[in-house]
Amino acid sequence: MPLYDFKCPRHGLFHELVPIRASGDAHACPECGELSPRVLLIPPQLLMMDPARRNAMARNEKAAHEPRHGNRASERESGCCHQHRHKPQVFYTADGNKMFPSARPWMISH
Repeated sequence: MPLYDFKCPRHGLFHELVPIRASGDAHACPECGELSPRVLLIPPQLLMMDPARRNAMARNEKAAHEPRHGNRASERESGCCHQHRHKPQVFYTADGNKMFPSARPWMISH
């Protein structure tokens, strides 16, 4: 039998072993005998967690069964993988030389 959490209005939180089929039922408080509803507790670490980390964990959990391919939403929606890649922007200097501001600066232009 699993251990469930219940909360009495007068005496607070208590734990009881209850059969699974009766998991949603109220349980009697061990101190006063009053029927107390089952509660779902949130771990304090989750409440104190940085929101960015919480979102990242939720995103990882969502992607666990359905990994994402590609970085852009438009490629995922259209089903296009690598057919229409963007060409790097080319700028020409005053003397006619090519300049690629977003490309790798260590590469020699042709």
